Amino acid sequence: MNPAPPNNAIIPVPKLEDDVYDWYARHAAVLEAKKDFDPEIVLIGDSITHFWGGDRPGDDLQRGPEAWRALFAGRRVLNLGFGWDRTQNVLWRLDHGEFDGLSPRYVVINIGTNNLTGTPNARENTPAEIAEGVAAICERVLALSPGSRVILMGVFPRDFQGDNPFRPRIAALNRLLSDYAASHGITFLDIAPVMLSPDGSISPEVLSDGAHPTEKGYALWANALRAVFP
Repeated sequence: MNPAPPNNAIIPVPKLEDDVYDWYARHAAVLEAKKDFDPEIVLIGDSITHFWGGDRPGDDLQRGPEAWRALFAGRRVLNLGFGWDRTQNVLWRLDHGEFDGLSPRYVVINIGTNNLTGTPNARENTPAEIAEGVAAICERVLALSPGSRVILMGVFPRDFQGDNPFRPRIAALNRLLSDYAASHGITFLDIAPVMLSPDGSISPEVLSDGAHPTEKGYALWANALRAVFP
């Protein structure tokens, strides 16, 4: 029997996939921007976070600007969402200075959905592997800023239909994330119930392509976060 492959979700690596922006330029811009920026809130994630909004370098692919302004107006927010990132990419970014020196009041982490998809550049991961990668991210953040309150998002549902094969894998992952958060004093926030219709489907009015929120989808996320931000 061949041994199980190592869990690549916890092995830090830089950019793996091409997207509609320059990954390395965004990383460099973040390092430069945070020199003179003391954020109250830091968002960490993939394209779902990246495309929400913000006014830092690279935050020009906005799909939820109204929801962003409604929640974050008057707050100092740093968006560390990078399109196509997996957990291993976030770990690399954390290991290469993106969070160094920061002590935000809140850190919102929404990562893991891209690990469910395999490409020639990275294999897909199991829910347990992804949960281990997310836990490693949380631990790095808290090691750098132990006073921050971490808000760990459940991975959003994918696809418009409830019988999509992603759904049970996401449900299994979110159970693991919920258990991890509960045992480590981390706030777990799963907004799937407000995104899903009673039959388990998701409207294109909420997710534009079955993965990325629309303005309405971002408003649902903003409303959920408003309940945990004083």
